[in-house]
Amino acid sequence: SLELTNLQPSQSESLSGGRSTYLDGHIVNHGNQTVTGATVQAAFGVDGGTAQTLTAPVSVIRTRQPYVDTQPLSAAPLAPGAGADFRLIFEGVGDNWDQKTPALQIVQVSTK
Repeated sequence: SLELTNLQPSQSESLSGGRSTYLDGHIVNHGNQTVTGATVQAAFGVDGGTAQTLTAPVSVIRTRQPYVDTQPLSAAPLAPGAGADFRLIFEGVGDNWDQKTPALQIVQVSTK
């Protein structure tokens, strides 16, 4: 009963040459239990090939200034009816990613 909306992909490169792919959005708990963790599977479209599938835990955005700071969902549980901005962080997205928002599927949820 989790809804993911307002998805915005972005990427950044580190000084060491590595690249991280981010997917920011908003999550709402439409269920009747408090959510303490969630894992999302993302299918990144590939130009002329099979989508690349990666998983990442949902992290809640604590602050946006001076930079985006996140914390695990377990540190900021999502009560029934509550919502929060989130960030998914993926390493290893291929150079042939089509730059479109990946298809998401929630594959694991922890509640209390």
